[in-house]
Amino acid sequence: MEDKNLTGLGITAKEHPRWYEPASLIFATIMCVLGAIIGMELIVATGTTPNTSLVGALFAIVFSRIPLSVCKKFRNIHRQNLIQTSISGATFSVANCMLLTIGIPVVMGYPELMVPMLIGCTLATVIDASILYRCFDTPMFPAEGAWPPGVACAETLLAVIEKGKKAFGIIIGMVMGAVGKAAGIPMDLLGVSWFGNFWAMMALGIGSIIIGIIKTNAFSFSLFGFSFDFVGNIFGEGFVYSDYISLNYLPHGIMVGAGIVSLIQCGIMLTKKSGGDSSAASQFTSSMKNMKGAMGIGFGAYALVALVLALVCGLLTDMSIPMFILWVLFAAFAALASELIVGISAMHSGWFPGFATALIFLIVGMLIGFPPLALGILAGYTAATGPCFSDMAYDLKCGYILRGEGKDPELEKFGRKQQFSAELFGFAVAFVMALLFANKYFDQGLFVAVSNTYKSTIEAGTSAEVAKWLVIWAIPGAVIQWLGGHKQIGILFATGLLVGSTINGITILVALLIRYIAVKRNPENEATLTILGAGALAGSALYSFFTATLGLVKKD
Repeated sequence: MEDKNLTGLGITAKEHPRWYEPASLIFATIMCVLGAIIGMELIVATGTTPNTSLVGALFAIVFSRIPLSVCKKFRNIHRQNLIQTSISGATFSVANCMLLTIGIPVVMGYPELMVPMLIGCTLATVIDASILYRCFDTPMFPAEGAWPPGVACAETLLAVIEKGKKAFGIIIGMVMGAVGKAAGIPMDLLGVSWFGNFWAMMALGIGSIIIGIIKTNAFSFSLFGFSFDFVGNIFGEGFVYSDYISLNYLPHGIMVGAGIVSLIQCGIMLTKKSGGDSSAASQFTSSMKNMKGAMGIGFGAYALVALVLALVCGLLTDMSIPMFILWVLFAAFAALASELIVGISAMHSGWFPGFATALIFLIVGMLIGFPPLALGILAGYTAATGPCFSDMAYDLKCGYILRGEGKDPELEKFGRKQQFSAELFGFAVAFVMALLFANKYFDQGLFVAVSNTYKSTIEAGTSAEVAKWLVIWAIPGAVIQWLGGHKQIGILFATGLLVGSTINGITILVALLIRYIAVKRNPENEATLTILGAGALAGSALYSFFTATLGLVKKD
């Protein structure tokens, strides 16, 4: 093992590196620009955004091995953590919170609203991250929660320093992740299933299988380029999922019901009094009082930005004063509720259904009767919150592990503050990159697929029939979420229905079965599975990143 003074393990708050150190700032800027470019390219080409946290950390590790004194500084694991936090913030924000959102008014025929939308959604992203900063390591969003990608990043960085069995386990897991991903197995989900919340992951797996069967009218999946068909025509020959409005809105209705109950559960937790030595403040580095304050200030900030954005975009001319006020309040509520629902899903599973959650609030807005442009702005504004809430939580989880899991509260709070600043720096770089290059994509007709989805949804309109099925499906969603308590079974089940597939569900359930058997035989196997799972998640993420990036190079 290397000298602790060099690696940063076991340091105090005063010894923790600052995000604004010249060498770190220059390196972070380069990484953020790279991350932003990759994020924009991939979300336009594939509709997804890669996890660049590990990439940034690995670049920092490689850079640290260059025989120069300035490079040697980057062997410090906390400096590596700040670098991965910055690039992750830049990648996710530029793709999910900027390019996607500003494309909505453009595809709707309002290109002049691109810059106002960019400013509004960037401010929403900053509010989003600020709320998470105050809410992380509270009873609602505990640092001890799964936050799987954060665990994977931390374990990878620690393995480089600690070597030994942990490093060996990470390497094996990474190989498994890369090979499995190449074969068509979602190894990120397999890895998460070995250390995420057991019941939440089971709900995600079941939801994924159900929607996979409904959409394909069969129980089948593909591996190694081969299709495995076990049962076909389950719902009869000629069955087409899209022909049935009742099934089209099954996932959305389930999420609406589960989301409402989840928000009620969050409200109960926020209003619950704690006292004595068992209070939240004595168990966590941030209290529920801080979270209440963050939620209140956050709602006000969301409402203010929504108000200014609405005025600049001319929404007042399309709506009456009461409807305008309702839109502002609903936009603020949707932004806040979206980040809570998405954050809860991300904490337990590593998945965050940000696009789908924004779509649900869009549908509700359509039922309220907002005009088309107001709906487009609403969809973009809501979509800008949630992804970075989740991504930053992963980064803070990584830092939490590297800093000793809260054993030194002063170090933990200081390090978290540095990460928050590094994340905001990533947002700033992302804003500049989006401002400079967004039109270059749009002028070529290159838009994020989800932007067109929101446009198509608005154009299609809604009806009493849609409302009926949303209400019907919301009932079982609410029941499942209520019965599951704070395990968030309903939210994860709905997430599976929204974005899952048969192979995803099978992978999760098989992984959970392996976990159950292994831990049943020997409880110590839990730690081994965590290391292997973190490695599998890291290997899968790196495989996806590099293959996607190489694909872009070949395309060009």
